[in-house]
Amino acid sequence: MKKWVVYDSAYGNTEQIAWAIGSAFSSAEDVVVVRASEVKVEQLSEVKLLVVGSPTQKFRPLAGITNFLQSIPPNGLRGIKVVAFDTRLQESEIEKNRILVFFVKLFGYAAKPISNRLVKKGGELIAPPEGFYVKGMEGPLQEGELERAIAWAKHIMKLASTL
Repeated sequence: MKKWVVYDSAYGNTEQIAWAIGSAFSSAEDVVVVRASEVKVEQLSEVKLLVVGSPTQKFRPLAGITNFLQSIPPNGLRGIKVVAFDTRLQESEIEKNRILVFFVKLFGYAAKPISNRLVKKGGELIAPPEGFYVKGMEGPLQEGELERAIAWAKHIMKLASTL
């Protein structure tokens, strides 16, 4: 099964998560981990599992991910299993700032709109969007997040193989 992990990253945290996810997939020759700006839509024709991730900045994905998703034609992901992830501040950090709490409740995180767009393009969503935590606006990742990403990826593989 050909698996792609497409990401964008501002400070390297989301890239680390993307590579951890890619490393957890069974056979390396079937896995491509790539920055969104380097993907050509026609390359997706052989993909069976597509994982897309971005940092949450200004309560949405980075422009590179948005542009990638917009470039996919209608039903361009038909027959492809999809999941989305983001990197974000931990809830305990957000709760320290009432304005952040308000905006997170209003707009949410990047993974949800990524997930929605993947489905809108015909993808089959196999798991809810996932968030991985960073310390502060630029990171680094919270301790244990790379291991959590690997565990999540293994769970995604089980879901993909049973559908």
